Amino acid sequence: MSGTSEGPTPAADLDRSAVTESDTIYRSVFTAAALAMAVVDRDGLVVRANDGFGALFCQAPDALAGRVAADLVDLASDPRTWQAYHEVLGGREARLRCTRRLKRPDGQAVWAQITVTPLPAESGGVLLSVTDVSASHELQARLRHSQMHDPVTRLPNRTLFFERLTTALDADSYGDGGTGRIGLCYLDLDGFKAINDTLGHRVGDRLLAAVAERLRRCAEEAGHARPAAPLVARLGGDEFALLVEDSTGTEQLADLAESVLKAVQAPFDLDGRRLSVSASIGVVERLGAGTTPTALMQAADTTLYWAKADGMARWTLFDPERNAHRMTRQALASTLRPAVERGEFVLEYQPLVGMADGRVRGVEALVRWHHPEFGVLAPNRFIQLAEEDGSIVQLGRWVLRTACRQARLWQLEHPRDPLFVSVNVAVRQVWDSDLVADVAETLAETGLAPRLLQLELTESAVMGSAGRPLEALQALSDMGVGIAIDDFGTGYSNLAYLSRLPVSVLKLDGAFVRGFQYEGDNGTAEAAAAAVAPNPADEVVVEAMIQLAHRLGLTVTAECVETSAQAARLRRIGCDTGQGWLYSRPVPPDRIPGLLGRRARGGDQVVGNP
Repeated sequence: MSGTSEGPTPAADLDRSAVTESDTIYRSVFTAAALAMAVVDRDGLVVRANDGFGALFCQAPDALAGRVAADLVDLASDPRTWQAYHEVLGGREARLRCTRRLKRPDGQAVWAQITVTPLPAESGGVLLSVTDVSASHELQARLRHSQMHDPVTRLPNRTLFFERLTTALDADSYGDGGTGRIGLCYLDLDGFKAINDTLGHRVGDRLLAAVAERLRRCAEEAGHARPAAPLVARLGGDEFALLVEDSTGTEQLADLAESVLKAVQAPFDLDGRRLSVSASIGVVERLGAGTTPTALMQAADTTLYWAKADGMARWTLFDPERNAHRMTRQALASTLRPAVERGEFVLEYQPLVGMADGRVRGVEALVRWHHPEFGVLAPNRFIQLAEEDGSIVQLGRWVLRTACRQARLWQLEHPRDPLFVSVNVAVRQVWDSDLVADVAETLAETGLAPRLLQLELTESAVMGSAGRPLEALQALSDMGVGIAIDDFGTGYSNLAYLSRLPVSVLKLDGAFVRGFQYEGDNGTAEAAAAAVAPNPADEVVVEAMIQLAHRLGLTVTAECVETSAQAARLRRIGCDTGQGWLYSRPVPPDRIPGLLGRRARGGDQVVGNP
């Protein structure tokens, strides 16, 4: 057979042909693709770019060759991204994706998603692609703005406020030339609920929007000559906040609060309707270090409450001492009920002395709380708390039974000089329990005669009593129990009403005795030293009350008797009984028997502190 036969194509030629065809296809796709792309070598320089990449930067693709790719797409501005980019260039990472805001040469800003992926090893570079995501980003921004702003006032809402606050308190934000301090004005509108309820929510919303606009202006004025204006936010309802980052001290916050008060207090004109409101503002200013958003808001909320409680239409600065007292009060309130069950309360007794003969006639039972953390607490530290939470009923029953049991023991030990015991009763004990049944049960249980028990109620609780309280007082009086009005003269002072109440004793408030003026005419050195110019009006008032009480068949006890001169004068104008440090401070029950049988001599010598 003549000629040569054609053999098979070598494999190398086939591979070369396939590579050439693949490269041709790749270049065609690369060039024609709408997606902006560029090939970048291992040194980070653009090798070639397609038309989309050139259009993005308003240049011919060939003009971009040799440019630093990272500079074109802003990869060096973020340290983490810059590091990740070099990892991809070095073949140590598979891909980088990030979002950047690019400024084009024509001035237009574009939000772009940057993707960097390695090319095959023989190519020795990476493919950089840029996708315009401006529309998506703007949509997300609008959604975020909607989520982070209040639709009524268009102010930042609670979510955005706490985001900003958290960022401001982040430790990384300190040390950038700022003060490192933070301030907050937390305000609540006074009287807004009435406007909302009477004029409707539409008017209420318009008023909130008008208030918000005034707060914006206050913030803008406060931001003059400062790095940034305070952030104004609506936290919900009629509550607003002004956040001051890098505050300069309490004076700056005080000025801002004052301007807000004036701005809000000016009348609002809404469609011809003139409305007026005011604001109460809690002001907090402190170092950011060591403060959390929760702690700052708790302090602001507490201070706002103080501003409301102090009369509203004012601003109040956070006071650490006042807050500590509040925290202590809360701690006491939370442990009051268990303390009764744990037996942390004790009674002390203060003598009630007959002013005619100086003998001890009775004692007043005074409760003390032996608190495991705060020590011995007087009644003024916890009685109001007990009345507020209702534990006064449980505590009152314990005081009544303990005092009656003690009085019965004294009666058995000293049958010739039986002492009556006087026990304070809160008005809530009358309403929230069957006081008459409690007293009857206690007297029966202890064996104490009703005449040796006296119950003290404050003047404000007794005056004007009707219904159940009056019925209870009458039943106790019919039982033989004495009824005394404590702190008389500080409330209604309606002596005429006393004739219709089953009351047997008036206890003059200590203010009358402390403010009583005395002539030094009893010859004692103590009285001479205390001698001052008399005030006839004080003497006339006290004497008139004693005389009128006597005409109504009542006896009178003077509290807070501290000097012999006071005692002598009170005795001369007819006061029946005295109580105070002149005779004895409150003492434990075992000290009382030592006072029995002792008396004042010549009207000047006191019973004495045992």
